[in-house]
Amino acid sequence: MPHGEQPAYSIRELEIKANEIRQDVVQALVHAKSGHSAGSLGMADVLTALYFRVLNIDPNNPRSPNRDRFVLSNAHICPVLYATLAHRGFCSRASFVFNLRKLGSPFQGHSTNHDPSLGIETCGGPLGQGLSQAVGMALAGAMDHAKWRVYVATGDGELDEGMCWEAIMLAGKNRLSNLTAIVDRNNIQIDGQTETVMPLEPLADKWRAFNWHVIEVDGHNMRHVIDALEEAKTVFEKPTVILAHTVPGKGVSFMEHKYEWHGKPPSAEEAERALAELRAEAERLKSSPV
Repeated sequence: MPHGEQPAYSIRELEIKANEIRQDVVQALVHAKSGHSAGSLGMADVLTALYFRVLNIDPNNPRSPNRDRFVLSNAHICPVLYATLAHRGFCSRASFVFNLRKLGSPFQGHSTNHDPSLGIETCGGPLGQGLSQAVGMALAGAMDHAKWRVYVATGDGELDEGMCWEAIMLAGKNRLSNLTAIVDRNNIQIDGQTETVMPLEPLADKWRAFNWHVIEVDGHNMRHVIDALEEAKTVFEKPTVILAHTVPGKGVSFMEHKYEWHGKPPSAEEAERALAELRAEAERLKSSPV
């Protein structure tokens, strides 16, 4: 396979890959005894679609000047990013699973980019900053007439931060069509439901008012996620935002929709239950008709 070319995975194979990534997330969190479960599991399908179908990247040349850039603004869900990078060939799966949040490890609790071979573009942590970083990258790319694109994932609770809307306004003003934002619209944040803590609706209308093209999708429908990411490439007059409606804790019944799992890892017993559910789903996917 030529450098930078995406593997030719089917939709069903991508769904199985996302399940495997969820399993690695659970195993890493239980080994670390700390970390963020809900969002990491919820965004596995979106990250799989990006890294295995959409992004122009090459694990053998992670700093290629022609690569697409991905920024994880809600960097507390970095376990799913690390797991996806491992499956995509940037590192070994074992190195991530057994070294998450360990002293001296590149797999810290919020994404860092001190190891260029991992393909992580920016450091993360303070919510709101990643979107601004991505806008800066996209503006630089537009000024250089570069062909690469910028993608940024952000949490919905993160949109409580005022600097997000400053970045959104700047991107709309400059018509940064090389920029695609993906909002993890899972309706939870650390203190509870987003619409209780700080209501965001009508969220789509707000983005439109700032001159963004808006797409809403089921964040767990692999085909729809890929179609939305491809549609964004065809919009030339403004940036695009994909509101990906996801389930926090997706795939693990006792975590789903529960904000208490925002920043909590599973215990050993809970991890066994979670992995049993995920493995059963993997077998269903492998045996059911495409």
